[in-house]
Amino acid sequence: MPGETDKTVYAKGIAPRGDGGGSKPWVPWLITVAVVLLAGAGGYFGYGAWTAQRARAEEAEKAAADARALVVTSEQARKELDAKLSAQLTALEDERTRLSSERDQLQQTVAEKEAELARLKATYEDIEQKLKSEIADGEIRLSQAAGRIQVDLVDKILFDSGEASLSERGAEVLARLGTVLVKVEGRSIFVSGHTDDAPPSQRLAATFPTNWELSVARAVNVVRFLGEKASVPASRLVAAGHSDTRPVASNATPKGRARNRRIEILLIPDLPTAKADEKTAAQTP
Repeated sequence: MPGETDKTVYAKGIAPRGDGGGSKPWVPWLITVAVVLLAGAGGYFGYGAWTAQRARAEEAEKAAADARALVVTSEQARKELDAKLSAQLTALEDERTRLSSERDQLQQTVAEKEAELARLKATYEDIEQKLKSEIADGEIRLSQAAGRIQVDLVDKILFDSGEASLSERGAEVLARLGTVLVKVEGRSIFVSGHTDDAPPSQRLAATFPTNWELSVARAVNVVRFLGEKASVPASRLVAAGHSDTRPVASNATPKGRARNRRIEILLIPDLPTAKADEKTAAQTP
């Protein structure tokens, strides 16, 4: 309309030229470049973050694998240690059982020894009581050593001079001794005859050519009496003759010769095999 200021409508993006200049076509390109640069920078930093995150993930996975391997190794080591400790405990238990068994056996052995000593003492005292008058007169010597009891009887209380048969007094003395010997267990009874160095008289020479025959005959007669008259088990009795080979005194004096003419009765512990055989026999019906 006349008189009004003209208004021109421009398309979007096209600015009217000012008085000082026209439009600036490089602005959109600048914005585009800026956007691209920003996108590139963002992509660069995003890739770096992704790479760092991946590295951390790999490290975490490796740490987890190492931890699992350590767990497996530790479990295996634990099992090996348990097996070793179990074997050691078994060995220690076996050793404890062995030591306990040895201790029990030792205690049993000590108890048996103490019981044996008590029986030996009782036997000694019993013999001493039964033969106290002959012991007092020196006709019988009673001794105890190393778990043995020895009874030495001079020949005159058992035999008449030069004889091998028991005298009446000899039978009475052996009967008293037999009441003790019949109760003895776990011991062998050795009966040995001894003479002096004088040979048998001419009167005895036909029966006993030497002192060997005389010493043996006397020992055998004592054993027979103890077994047959005193009921001492024959399995425990042993007879032996030593002639004049084991003197206990000098044959140069009458007193010494009298001591050498003797009967020795020795009580000694049975050998282990003999004890085992005796126990087996006792258990056999």
